[in-house]
Amino acid sequence: MHGPLDISAKAMADEALRMQQKLAAGLQTLREVDDVDYGATEREEVWRDGKVVLYRFRGEGTPTAQVPLLIAYALVNRPYMVDLQADRSLVKGLLARGEDVYIIDWGYPDRSDRFLTLEDYIERFLGGAVDHLRATFDIDAVNLLGICQGGTFSLCYAALHPDKVRNLITMVTPVDFHTDDNMLSNWTRDIDVDLFVDTLGNVPADLMNLCYLTLKPWRLFVQKYIGLVDILDDRKAIEDFLRMEKWIFDSPDQAGEAFRQFIKQFYQGNGFVEGGIVIGENEVHLGMVEMPVLNIFAEQDHLVPPSASRPLQGLVGSQDYSELSFRGGHIGIYVSGRAQKEVPTAIHDWLAARAP
Repeated sequence: MHGPLDISAKAMADEALRMQQKLAAGLQTLREVDDVDYGATEREEVWRDGKVVLYRFRGEGTPTAQVPLLIAYALVNRPYMVDLQADRSLVKGLLARGEDVYIIDWGYPDRSDRFLTLEDYIERFLGGAVDHLRATFDIDAVNLLGICQGGTFSLCYAALHPDKVRNLITMVTPVDFHTDDNMLSNWTRDIDVDLFVDTLGNVPADLMNLCYLTLKPWRLFVQKYIGLVDILDDRKAIEDFLRMEKWIFDSPDQAGEAFRQFIKQFYQGNGFVEGGIVIGENEVHLGMVEMPVLNIFAEQDHLVPPSASRPLQGLVGSQDYSELSFRGGHIGIYVSGRAQKEVPTAIHDWLAARAP
């Protein structure tokens, strides 16, 4: 009598042989793989404030869009997830459709940046980049694309300076930080952030990465490395894997004071919903976000679940609000094959319909 999990000796031997062949091929493949890097599109520095740099991406053709598109990414990872490699690049897709794309690189904070505040990041750095583009193009307002925490910053900036943002796009952006399915929020809600920052100063990148990885321990600590065996004989697949790994672990430390303010006002205070977000001396009211808004979220996002993003519709003052629900996860929305086809087109078409 045999149960449903019985495996024959021949099947086990075949699997062991297959594994041995994969490992042997992997030794040769790994010898051939060069050091991998990310960032597929040519770019040039156009503005700088300390460690923060504004880059312009250069596509193969001349941009046709009349208004530049500025991308603001999160602080916790390097921003080139949106331009990871030639066949996984949101930036490349936008450039191919005629957009004039810029991105803020927040740099790597060190001990001298310990007391940078949210006002520095939103008003000085993001605002400085916006003002540079306004002056360069001789226009009143730019198009702004905020991603994850960068979307939160962009919402604050748009609320404080609605005259400087023509169209606002938020992507996988948390708005309601107190939804039941937001595990990261539940973890941080009761943390003594004052003791945490006063003790550490800047928040180490390795500590932040550990927190994100433990949200999906089996998938991110075990499963993906077991799956690596299946691609050991495929050089391109290995390079793709290593490029993603390099991006994941190339994370900046977090400026202590800005981290303290962000945790208190957003994760603990849920300020977009409950009120009380203050940047510098100015209170943020999302009702002041009256420009057109496109809110893009991922249906299987474990970091920013859709329930955390959807409430934006009821909080902004815009009469032109659109949503795009993407079938995928927090990273897949930039790098999956489906994303390469759907997301740049959706963003471009939405902006084109609201062009000057």
